[in-house]
Formats: sequence, structure tokens, C-alpha cells
Amino acid sequence: MIDVYYWGTPNGLKIKLFLEEAQLPYRIIPVDIGKGEQFAPEFLRISPNNRIPAIVDTEPKGGGPPLSLFESGAILLYLAEKIGRFLPADLRGRALTLEWLFWQVAGLGPMAGQNGHFTAYAPEKLPYAIERYTKETNRLYGVLNRQLEGRDYIANQYSIADMACYPWIVPHERHGQNLADFPDLKRWFERVRERPACQRAYVGVTPSYSRKISDEERKVLFGQTATSHRA
Repeated sequence: MIDVYYWGTPNGLKIKLFLEEAQLPYRIIPVDIGKGEQFAPEFLRISPNNRIPAIVDTEPKGGGPPLSLFESGAILLYLAEKIGRFLPADLRGRALTLEWLFWQVAGLGPMAGQNGHFTAYAPEKLPYAIERYTKETNRLYGVLNRQLEGRDYIANQYSIADMACYPWIVPHERHGQNLADFPDLKRWFERVRERPACQRAYVGVTPSYSRKISDEERKVLFGQTATSHRA
């Protein structure tokens, strides 16, 4: 059993998407990040960076006590290696997949996340920040579009690279992007969206940036420092 400490963000949805594709038994443990549940001591013992997602594998490969992980990229890599799927075994295929997984966690996610923050959540509209992150998101869409030219999936076969990137493309309209400008990315996006596991993963999910947040939620989500909470 995989316990998934989860909230319906793009990073949380990466793990849910993987587990639906792999058909592994899992249990969702909600962590309401707007209420500050990510700072609870019991959660910090699993995820010291106070971010979702995190998992606890109660039956790790090879036995032994339960194993916990945080950081969505590390979780995807761990789960793929656990079941021997969605990560090619050959040297070049593995390298290509990990290259794009790391591209997502280091580039697409952070830049699109800042885009969404300044567009939807910042208490005041800052034109420079909105323009800067909208343009950078656009650049990254272009990078991914070029990679998908002539390919059905990012690393040729469906993999954890696709699962990492897809949830960050879902809110493309909120990020100020038109998929019609990126035909190969659009084709890939629609292909992943139609996968039965993807449809199951998104059942009941509230679209990102679809509601206004309160000042208290904003303080919880974006106003923390090193001394705000103690494990």
C-alpha cells in the first residue's frame, strides 16, 4: 500500500496519475495546505520541506520497514523503479527520461508556478512579474513543443516524464498560454488527457487557480519563514 499525502495541485496530481497508471493500491491522505496542515509535526517527519506530495510505501521492494519520500520527482523515480515500468531500462532511454523529468521539476514547474502565483494569488498585480513569468512559461512550452515534434511522448514511450509535465500544462489558459501556438504539445496533451488513468486521476479535482484565496490562506501558503513552524 502506498499512502499518499496529497492536495490537488499539479505536483500532487503527478503522483496520483502514476498510481492510476500503475494500478498500485494507494490511500489518499489529504493535507489541506490552505489550512496549514503541511506544518503539522507528523507531516514534517515525512516531508521536512513542508510541501506535498509525500508518500509512505508500507511494502517497499526488498522488505523492511515503511519508507517515506518527499519531492515529486524523487517519488516518481522511486515508484517507477519499484515496479519496473514507465522508466526505460536501456541507458539512452533512461537518460532521456530523467533529463526531461528534471527539466520539469527545475524549470516548467517553478516558472509556471510563479506565473500562476502572480496572476492569480498575489494581493496586487505586478505587471513586471506577470510579464516575466508568462514569457518564461511560453519559452518553456516552446522547448517542450520542439521535443515532441515527431514523437507521441516526451521520451518516445510513455513515462514518468509525461506524468511530471502533464499536470503543469493543464492550467495553460490560466498561465496565459494558447496550445494552438504549440501544435505538437497540443497533440501530446490531448493524447495524455484521453488515457483512462489520467481521466481517473482527475475525477473531482478542482481546477488550479479557480478560486480566490483569503488573506489568511495567503499568509499560510506564502508568508512562512524558517521560524514560522517547528517540527
